[in-house]
Amino acid sequence: MPELPLVVWITLAAVLGLLVGSFLNVVILRLPERMAAGWRREARDVLELEADAEPLPPGIVREPSHCPQCKHPLSAADNIPLFGWLLLRGRCRYCKTKISIQYPLVELLGGVLSAAVVWKFGPTWVALAGLVFTWVLIAAAGIDFRTQLLPDQLTLPLLWLGLLLSLLPMFVSAPAAIVGAAIGYLSLWSVYWGFKLLTGKEGMGYGDFKLLAALGAWMGPVALLPTILLSSLIGALVGGSLIALRRHQREIPMPFGPFIAAAGWVWFIAGPELLRGYMHFTGLR
Repeated sequence: MPELPLVVWITLAAVLGLLVGSFLNVVILRLPERMAAGWRREARDVLELEADAEPLPPGIVREPSHCPQCKHPLSAADNIPLFGWLLLRGRCRYCKTKISIQYPLVELLGGVLSAAVVWKFGPTWVALAGLVFTWVLIAAAGIDFRTQLLPDQLTLPLLWLGLLLSLLPMFVSAPAAIVGAAIGYLSLWSVYWGFKLLTGKEGMGYGDFKLLAALGAWMGPVALLPTILLSSLIGALVGGSLIALRRHQREIPMPFGPFIAAAGWVWFIAGPELLRGYMHFTGLR
């Protein structure tokens, strides 16, 4: 890597994160629609029904960005990450429909988290892997938040990539990655079935198992308990706040995947520091 000051690399990572965040918005919005259309086609094939003429939703890569309301293609200026939304004042240039706050938030999140990864690991191949890890978590969390789905198209590649990187090893050894993936999946799988047997209800989805398995493959089994505890704390704080502010009804299920993703990323970046701080605070060290 060229010898550049770390602050330059961090700035470049932030800019790259903004650009990738714009693409992640496309993934968050279009991937679930493509999945649902594919499921409907598969169901008709299995049931041997007449083929449906329903067109597939826009693709993730090829189709240009457009306004969801008026379908007008967006100009290059409108597509500038974060600043395009600010310049338009949150409304479509053509039909004046309000643009969701999700767009600038995801782009900003991509920029900030990408900068944090390079600040943590420096301009290294480890940071590059960390960026991929971060971007997939943002997309998965965004989709789960909107649809309560965690697509296999995201969680399984993340799992396999973590296992493959352990062969180098990059973050953890191969045995730790394998054990982490197995414990990550089976721990939530056990909670799911225990809760279902006791209450007859489903407390979470299988996507949560796969996401935690992926985190275990990247960080090993030691990271799983802190990730679960931290995700539960974040979920309780966010869920309680939304209910208190009457932004979410108590009886409506809340997706757990975004909290697992957030807790996993925090532990990925600052796990040792958080552990040392906790042990110092409690007097254990």
